[in-house]
Amino acid sequence: MYNVFTRTWWRNNPEWPNGLEPCIGPKTYIAKKVATEEQAQQLCRDYNEHNEAGRYSRKAEYEGV
Repeated sequence: MYNVFTRTWWRNNPEWPNGLEPCIGPKTYIAKKVATEEQAQQLCRDYNEHNEAGRYSRKAEYEGV
Protein backbone atom coordinates (compact mmCIF):
# COMPACT_ATOMS: atom_id res chain seq x y z
CA MET A 1 0.00 0.00 0.00
CA TYR A 2 1.15 3.52 -0.81
CA ASN A 3 0.09 7.06 -0.02
CA VAL A 4 0.50 9.78 -2.66
CA PHE A 5 1.01 13.37 -1.54
CA THR A 6 2.33 16.77 -2.54
CA ARG A 7 4.60 19.13 -0.66
CA THR A 8 6.82 22.11 -1.28
CA TRP A 9 10.60 22.22 -1.01
CA TRP A 10 11.26 25.94 -0.53
CA ARG A 11 10.09 28.93 1.51
CA ASN A 12 10.60 32.65 1.16
CA ASN A 13 13.72 34.07 2.81
CA PRO A 14 15.15 37.30 1.38
CA GLU A 15 18.58 36.50 2.87
CA TRP A 16 19.02 33.42 0.65
CA PRO A 17 19.93 33.39 -3.06
CA ASN A 18 16.85 34.00 -5.23
CA GLY A 19 14.92 34.72 -2.00
CA LEU A 20 14.28 31.01 -1.38
CA GLU A 21 15.47 28.85 1.50
CA PRO A 22 15.28 25.03 1.41
CA CYS A 23 12.35 23.91 3.56
CA ILE A 24 10.40 20.67 3.34
CA GLY A 25 6.72 21.56 3.67
CA PRO A 26 3.95 19.49 5.21
CA LYS A 27 2.42 16.65 3.19
CA THR A 28 -0.95 17.16 1.54
CA TYR A 29 -2.37 13.74 0.64
CA ILE A 30 -4.05 13.32 -2.74
CA ALA A 31 -4.55 9.51 -2.51
CA LYS A 32 -4.27 7.08 0.38
CA LYS A 33 -3.84 3.32 0.40
CA VAL A 34 -3.04 2.94 -3.30
CA ALA A 35 -2.68 -0.80 -3.95
CA THR A 36 0.53 -0.95 -6.01
CA GLU A 37 3.71 1.04 -6.43
CA GLU A 38 3.05 1.29 -10.16
CA GLN A 39 -0.30 2.98 -9.47
CA ALA A 40 1.35 5.38 -7.03
CA GLN A 41 4.03 6.23 -9.59
CA GLN A 42 1.39 6.85 -12.26
CA LEU A 43 -0.57 9.16 -9.95
CA CYS A 44 2.63 11.13 -9.31
CA ARG A 45 3.43 11.35 -13.03
CA ASP A 46 -0.11 12.50 -13.82
CA TYR A 47 -0.11 15.14 -11.09
CA ASN A 48 3.34 16.46 -11.97
CA GLU A 49 2.51 16.55 -15.68
CA HIS A 50 -0.70 18.55 -15.20
CA ASN A 51 0.30 20.86 -12.34
CA GLU A 52 2.98 23.54 -12.45
CA ALA A 53 5.54 23.04 -9.66
CA GLY A 54 5.79 26.82 -9.24
CA ARG A 55 8.18 28.88 -7.16
CA TYR A 56 8.20 26.44 -4.23
CA SER A 57 8.60 23.25 -6.31
CA ARG A 58 5.34 21.57 -5.23
CA LYS A 59 5.44 18.05 -6.66
CA ALA A 60 3.74 14.72 -6.05
CA GLU A 61 5.57 11.93 -4.23
CA TYR A 62 4.60 8.62 -2.67
CA GLU A 63 5.48 6.60 0.41
CA GLY A 64 4.89 3.03 1.48
CA VAL A 65 2.52 2.40 4.37
